Amino acid sequence: MAIDTTQTGKAQSVGGRFQVGFASVEREYPEPIDLWVEGGLPDWIEGSVVRTGPARFEVGARTVSHWFDGLALLDRFAIDGGRVTYASRMLESGAYRSASKTNEISYSEFATDPCRSLFKRFASAFSPKITDNANVNVAPDGHNWLAMTETPLQIEFDPATLETVGVRDYDDRMKAHATTAHPHHDAEGGELMSYTIAYGPVSRYQLYRRRDGSSTRERYASATSREPSYMHSFALTPRYAILTEQPLRVNPLKLLLSGRPFIENFRWQPDLGTRFLVFDRGDGRHVGTYEAEPFFVFHHVNAFERDGGLVVDLCGYDDAEIVQAFYLERLRNGQAPPIPHFRRYRIDLSGGRPAEREFELEVPFELSRIDYRRRNGRDYRFAWGTSLRGEGSGWFDQLAKIDVTSGDVRIWSAEGCHPGEPILIRRPGGEAEDDGVILSVVLDAANERSFLAVLDAATMEELARAEAPTRLPFGFHGQFARGLT
Repeated sequence: MAIDTTQTGKAQSVGGRFQVGFASVEREYPEPIDLWVEGGLPDWIEGSVVRTGPARFEVGARTVSHWFDGLALLDRFAIDGGRVTYASRMLESGAYRSASKTNEISYSEFATDPCRSLFKRFASAFSPKITDNANVNVAPDGHNWLAMTETPLQIEFDPATLETVGVRDYDDRMKAHATTAHPHHDAEGGELMSYTIAYGPVSRYQLYRRRDGSSTRERYASATSREPSYMHSFALTPRYAILTEQPLRVNPLKLLLSGRPFIENFRWQPDLGTRFLVFDRGDGRHVGTYEAEPFFVFHHVNAFERDGGLVVDLCGYDDAEIVQAFYLERLRNGQAPPIPHFRRYRIDLSGGRPAEREFELEVPFELSRIDYRRRNGRDYRFAWGTSLRGEGSGWFDQLAKIDVTSGDVRIWSAEGCHPGEPILIRRPGGEAEDDGVILSVVLDAANERSFLAVLDAATMEELARAEAPTRLPFGFHGQFARGLT
């Protein structure tokens, strides 16, 4: 593997103050404001980066326990004719409205318990408030967009104004307690594909498809589990859906009756290993289960079919310690979380052999993006993600572009800066996977300001940056909407 260590930003410095990325947002900007732009924006970029992420971590006298539990902020960087504007609004979920009204945390979040007494904890087991704090991802759904988290409650919002519309209702009877905030979308077919998990004496993984704008989910495959896994994302190819069942498992009855926050009910059981569950997208058949060594994954990079088998690329961790590392107290104390790496697994569909790890790249890699519209589920060459210079970095402090065919890596970084998820915007008419730009919201920790970085996707050279009016907390995911300005 060759790594291009030429830095296209400012000179680097070791260390930093990444903890400021976990401080609550200072204010909202409901009306778009113009940003100062340094450098030159390509004239073909016209649209908006729309994002969600945790932004308020204090409610009254309490602080949420985990990074994943901050109340959601929607924001938008709009680009039009070289001009960049910024706007933001808090997502007015039920969890946010209740917190604003009572000045207390009243919804059970990923790792935050609203209950303060044994009686309240016992009572909540029989009438739990499922959070709709959709702070993980956004996706278009017909004319409106959805903000999503890992509960089945999705929130519609207007991407032009960032105003909340309300909870997305479905008219099917699919039982669901958990889902993914990373559905797959077939733009040509106008179809969204995802899964849910229903907990019970025998729990069930359920794969479904839904037409854009439809209120009906069609289940096409399922599998049962007595101790279901925590899953954050999944992989898809034209013929197959792949669920990665990692050994962070839960007793579903304890989960439903304990009254404890969701993730505290799960236990790491490495002796179970990790398993790839493969389903036929056509007839829903469970093609097979393929075992691998125990590992943990939040994000799949891509998957594709090759020589009668499957290739699955993901951002892998050796264990689930990363979940504990994201507790807010640890992060605010500057404790560095475990480092993920790009891993490739090969699944032979012709027999019952275990999945084989083909390779792992040295460069740390998370929050990955590819040329999704054209390469998702198909063989590909490039992936972009957040990365770290090394163990002493503490937090993601560079962006990496990986050539998955050769292992070559290109890097962008800037002094004291911590980039967020890279979003690829293809140049209209461009044919190459890396013909376009990368957009990333970057925290300048030293100056406690954020900016939108615009990079050449091929060379990773910085083309421009637009300075936001404030420091923005570290977020998760966003999407680019062409024509939305």
